[in-house]
Order: sequence, then C-alpha cells, then structure tokens
Amino acid sequence: MLFEYLLRRLSLLLFMVFTLTVFTFSLNYMFPGELLSNITGQINPTYEQSQELIQQYQLDKGIFIQYLAFVERIVQGDWGLSLSSGQPVFEQIVKLFPATLELCVYALAMAVLFGIPGGIIASVYHKRWPEKVINSLSLLGFSVPIFWLALLLIMVFCLGLGLFPMSGRIGLLYEVDPISNFILLDIILQSFPYEGLAFVDALHHLALPTVVLAMYPTTVLIRFTRDSMLDVLEQNYIKTARAKGLNRRQLIMHHALRNALLPVIKQIGLQFSTLITLAMITEVIFSWPGVGRWLIDSIYQRDYPAIQGGLLAVSMFVILANMLAEFSHTLFDPLSRNQAHGKV
Repeated sequence: MLFEYLLRRLSLLLFMVFTLTVFTFSLNYMFPGELLSNITGQINPTYEQSQELIQQYQLDKGIFIQYLAFVERIVQGDWGLSLSSGQPVFEQIVKLFPATLELCVYALAMAVLFGIPGGIIASVYHKRWPEKVINSLSLLGFSVPIFWLALLLIMVFCLGLGLFPMSGRIGLLYEVDPISNFILLDIILQSFPYEGLAFVDALHHLALPTVVLAMYPTTVLIRFTRDSMLDVLEQNYIKTARAKGLNRRQLIMHHALRNALLPVIKQIGLQFSTLITLAMITEVIFSWPGVGRWLIDSIYQRDYPAIQGGLLAVSMFVILANMLAEFSHTLFDPLSRNQAHGKV
C-alpha cells in the first residue's frame, strides 16, 4: 500500500518536473533577443565563439535534442551566465537562496507558534468573546496587503521609533564569513563574534521581515485549526468521552487535538510553499538579499538567463515543498492513502 502510494507520488513529481523544464526551456524562444544570448548569457560573441557555443549547446540540432541538452545542463549545474553580472546563474542562486529559505523558515515557525494556539483557543471558546476577538484579528491580518503592512511597520518602528533597521541582514559594523549563507547559523558556527552583538543585530534585522511574512500564514492556520477543532469536537467519540465525565482539558489534549492537527500538518507544508512567493515582495521592501529580490531585479534588468534560472529554482522548490507536505500528512494519517483511492 505504501509502496503504491510512493510510486504514484513519484510519477506525479516526475510529470510536474517535466512540465516545468519544458516551460522553462520554451522561455528561451519567448524572450526577445538572440536565442544564443538567452541560453548562454554571452553578449556579442565573435563568430568563432558563436559557432563553438552553437555546437556546445547543440543549437544546430532538432528541438528535441536541444531540450535533452538543456535538461542535461540543468542537472550538471550549467544554467548559463547572468547578462547583468556575468556570473554563473546557478552559483548566484546557491548563494542567495539560503537567505530566502531562512526568512521563510522563521516566518513559518512564527505562524505555527501563534496560529495553531490561536485556532485552538477560538474553537474552545466557540461563540464567546475570545473567539470573536481572534476571528476579527485574523480577518484583519488576512485582508491587509503584505506590502502595505511592511511599509506601515517601517514607518512606525524604523523611522518613527527607531527600534529596528529597515534593510539588510546585518549591520555594516559586523563582518561574518558566509559559511552556510544562513546568517544566524554562520554567527553560531563562528562562536558568536563581537561578544554576541552580531547575533543580536541579525535578529533585529530579521524581526520585521519575519513578522510581515508570517502574517498571512498565521491567519490561515488560525482559521484552519479552528474549523478542524470544531469539526472534531462534534464527533461521536468526543460526545461519548464527555458523557463519561472527562473534563474540557482532557477532551482537548487527549482526544480532540491529536485528530484535529492531522489536516493542519498538511496545511503547514502548503503555507511554506506560499511563503516562497510572498518572500519576493518582502525582500524587495526590506532590501533582503535573497533570491526573490534578485529575481525581481533581473526582471527589471531584462536579464533573461537569470529570470529563467530563478523561475526554475523557485518553482522546483515549491513543487518539492508541496510533495513533502503531502507525504508528511499521509505518513501521520494512513487513512488518507485509502481515501485517495476511493477506499474506506
């Protein structure tokens, strides 16, 4: 049963990756300009260089051979050169993606820390004032545009009160060697240089972008957890346990919470993939040196190899995050494997 499920998910993953590579490959022909420059990133090559690149990238062959060569280059890490910087696109993505991933991980952790308890409290106090307050705040947070919230926090906490910096990952006074490109982890690996002041400064830079990015998934988890808890509390086994004399705390902690969190686990993984796309706006506003800001800058600069590589990297990560969320949910809830087949 588990093997069949994994086989189906693997086939779906391969199909999605195939579709993504076909779309990414077709961008070479959709972008304006010369095909050779769009693929290689070489600007105004000589005739000898052009012929060599044509043979290297097999542009003199059929479209199917070109696609196979494109996939081979993707696997090997040859994603072309950036038109603006002249640097390999793959190396830039590897260098910048940890900053985006770090921001998304902390935002997801904050969303789980506040979203799930908020949804539980709202379900426990159903139709009472705590639920009304939590629902009102979650609706407000869900409705506020992320860019407007970011600018509002910058105006109040950065320009007004001066409590937080408004851009970057760390202050210019501190130098931290990029070992893993995760700023907090690099500071820890270097034994907290500057007597721990660099770590505190990095946390200050991380605070506002994390709050802004975590706002949307927090509201989603509050509402999703609340609905899941209310649905579980109406089940017959909960009513039976209540009739046996179990108090509210025992019902929630030992019976309702375990079953209610099963669909929430899947939702957490789905929200992580959503954070990757929302991080692009956050990185631009806070000048966060991640792959999202780099991709937006590449679009403004019409850096077609960088756009192609950035879209491929972000889309691939979103696909893998969704598949991991689905697998985690199935791992904790084996009944979902049968439901996927229409079995009971």
